[in-house]
Amino acid sequence: MTDTDQTRRHPMPLFYSDPQPLSSVAHADWRLKAGAFEFARDAHVVPLVVAEFIKASRWYPILFATDGAAPVALVGLERRNLFVADGEWTAGAYVPAYVRRYPFGFMNAGRPDHFALAIDVGSDRVAQGGEEGEPLFVAGKPGPLTQQALEFCDAFQDEAAATTAFCRAILEKDLLVDRRADVTTPDGRRFAIEGFRLIDPAKFAALDAETVVDWHARGWLGLAQFHLASLDRFAELMALQTQVPAAQAAE
Repeated sequence: MTDTDQTRRHPMPLFYSDPQPLSSVAHADWRLKAGAFEFARDAHVVPLVVAEFIKASRWYPILFATDGAAPVALVGLERRNLFVADGEWTAGAYVPAYVRRYPFGFMNAGRPDHFALAIDVGSDRVAQGGEEGEPLFVAGKPGPLTQQALEFCDAFQDEAAATTAFCRAILEKDLLVDRRADVTTPDGRRFAIEGFRLIDPAKFAALDAETVVDWHARGWLGLAQFHLASLDRFAELMALQTQVPAAQAAE
């Protein structure tokens, strides 16, 4: 099988190009250099976990992907992140955990529910040898940076499981509807946003009493409400898009 065939069958997660399980042998002298958010510049959606809905809803529309209903933050109206400029995320804006954990992440370790900490060696922040940056391993053991990454990714994985449970519930209740947004900015530019789903407010309001009680106890009612409230953020995205010159947007 060629590399191209493998990529088609197992596409890389967003941002990652060459993730490898961390090894104290293979990566003994590897280091992570300081860096910014340039890697997220061309992403118009970013995955979310349910623990982020409250903070994310203040900045971004929260949508659900058509494939599997995974929640995402919409950060642009085209393939451009409107919150990244010169490598920096907009000051004060919430930065999704998926972005903050990069270039680290978890890879399946060959058995169900078993994962290994990995790093994207394709990132320009990852370097072998030298003195720049922080070491991944110190005296053959995970350094402070790697230990922090492990704890962060472990917490993220737990939230990913909670997110899957919520998404499965809204699918089972058939709450999601396909939507397409045709947006026209004040300066006349048009953008079509498609391939996403929303919770239908009417179906959500019609949930039976038993489900409402159960979802309230699980915190799922609030998640659905934060999603619906976040849709007001489309106006902010339109305002940000008007600040991107037409010639630059065309690129």
